[in-house]
Amino acid sequence: MHLCTSCLKQLHPIASPLCPICGVPFATEDGIDHRCGACSVRRPAYVAARAAFVFDGPIQELIHRFKYAHKTHLSRPLALMTARHLADFAGQTAADLVIPVPLHKKRLRWRSYNQAILLAAVLAKEWRIPLSRNALQRTRWTEPQINLAADERQQNVKGAFAVAEPERVADRRIILIDDVFTTGSTVEECAKTLKKAGAAEIFIITVARALSN
Repeated sequence: MHLCTSCLKQLHPIASPLCPICGVPFATEDGIDHRCGACSVRRPAYVAARAAFVFDGPIQELIHRFKYAHKTHLSRPLALMTARHLADFAGQTAADLVIPVPLHKKRLRWRSYNQAILLAAVLAKEWRIPLSRNALQRTRWTEPQINLAADERQQNVKGAFAVAEPERVADRRIILIDDVFTTGSTVEECAKTLKKAGAAEIFIITVARALSN
């Protein structure tokens, strides 16, 4: 699993109470799931989003090594932990298709792999849901989201995705896979694009979720 017992104890799995739409956890340990302020004001294009862990500690370190240091072997333990933690949610989606968030071809050449595809391949196999690696495409270059504020992130990815063959997603219930949910701008734009192409419902699953301080 690539994690020692001490590191496993430092993981922070996300659990209720949380927002049933975007999946953000609430600070209190007691209480029921309820919509967060943002989802009460404007419902996202996706039905629901869930992340397995808070983006901190060992999970943050593993994802950074996986994503930026070419440690592609970490895709399997990260995906397996996610598959186990979110198995019930994945089952409830009754999804027809798993799709990874795409990279622009320029960034793909630079990195040599798409971390979302590697995660999606393991998750699709574990959940026995067909995987479509290229149904969703990134059609223009976007600046790295990590360097941008929330409103800048929305503008950065606006119109950046396309579905080349809409018949591949038409009337399908789709699980969209990425490594980290930060502000949700990327997955929201992906969900909008898939819905415009005729997808029935989109659900978001990520390994981790970054929480604002």
